[in-house]
Amino acid sequence: MKLKDQFRFVRQNMKKNKTRVMMTILATAIGCAFLIVLASVGFGLQKSVVKEITERRVITQIDVHGKELESKGNVRPVKVEDVQYFKSIKDVKAVTSRKNLQQESVYSIGDYQEGAQTFVTDFSDETKAGFELSEGRLPASKDEIVVGYNFPLNLALKNANGELYDETGQIKSEYSYKGKLLGEKVELSVKQYKNGELEEKRIPLTVVGIASKPTKEWMIDQNVFISNVLLKEIEEFTSTSRGLLLDPNSPATEDLSETDDTYDEVTIFAKNMESVQGIVDQLKENGYFTYSVVNELKEVNLVFMIVKAGLIFIGTIAIIIASIGIYNTMTMAVTERAPDIGIMKAIGANPKTIKKIFLLESSYIGIVGALIGTIISYLISFAVNLLLPLIINQAFGEQASSTKLIFSDIPVVLPIICIIICYGVTILSGLRPAQRAVKVDVLKALRREI
Repeated sequence: MKLKDQFRFVRQNMKKNKTRVMMTILATAIGCAFLIVLASVGFGLQKSVVKEITERRVITQIDVHGKELESKGNVRPVKVEDVQYFKSIKDVKAVTSRKNLQQESVYSIGDYQEGAQTFVTDFSDETKAGFELSEGRLPASKDEIVVGYNFPLNLALKNANGELYDETGQIKSEYSYKGKLLGEKVELSVKQYKNGELEEKRIPLTVVGIASKPTKEWMIDQNVFISNVLLKEIEEFTSTSRGLLLDPNSPATEDLSETDDTYDEVTIFAKNMESVQGIVDQLKENGYFTYSVVNELKEVNLVFMIVKAGLIFIGTIAIIIASIGIYNTMTMAVTERAPDIGIMKAIGANPKTIKKIFLLESSYIGIVGALIGTIISYLISFAVNLLLPLIINQAFGEQASSTKLIFSDIPVVLPIICIIICYGVTILSGLRPAQRAVKVDVLKALRREI
């Protein structure tokens, strides 16, 4: 019997018991839909977490926090020679190294002032790493500075009468700075205790550049970049490294030369994501302490791999339950078609052909059920992602509206896994009835007995 004849025979037999076959297909479809939707929650949450992690940081970024000394347990800051070594590593795009002013620096423009974090950096390295200006140019002298795009946000009137901030935490319009920044004269105020009294030094500066707008909406850039020459001037005034503000009763005993060639923040940027792990491994071999998003992603992916495997296992149970219906349907089919089996045997049909016909029928039920279940699962996933955020927003208010959780995500591999599992289970379910069909006695079958 040719394969197409076998399929025709299967379809004819299935049409004789449409209701039973359709109910079995429906049970299989529900089992498959349950598996896919359940596992899709794991895929969706993983996608949400990974998206959140990668949005918070540049995925090719590697932070270097220091190097372990020969005496285990002790760590030294990153030095100039370390930065040179980082730049020589294969697939490194750029290395940025920053020094932080170790006291809150207050910047004033006329009657307005704000506190901001101050950095010293190499702008040629920053530019290689992607630093750009929205206006102006880079500093050319010690009294020129570059400010972050959001620097004006906290510029407020010094002697404001009444509440300074509104309900959203922003400075009220009547107290906020509305002038231009580029080309404006600002004063940097640094302080230090000397002989028990707090002394203040005011340094005039000029804003020559404004950094570009942050790529992420939630990011706020209020940093200020000053020259290394200006930092040394501040250190001379404070007699401390990075302008550290001492306790009133503590003498300045730090040797500034010891920290002159060290950096507070060092970041390596790889050429692409694939190179990150290799660079991290090389740095760890040389005793450097690093952090990258890739490390975090590996841990997250490992956890979710276990979660997804567990959800797929639970979903498989639903398909196994549905396979009981397939087994029952195929057993009844063998009983009802005993005369047909007897005739086929009488005219010389190969037992393997008879077995194959019943396995085709059971696999047909399984595959059709899996395909219908896949369609249903995509519809459920779409509805969940559309409606669940609305329900959460109604229940928890505006706070929940900011969340961008993906509750259900169905990658192509998930339906494929489901179809393979379903096909395997249905073949096993139809195997016993198919073997029983092969053993049907011809004479009994022709007498409609089995």
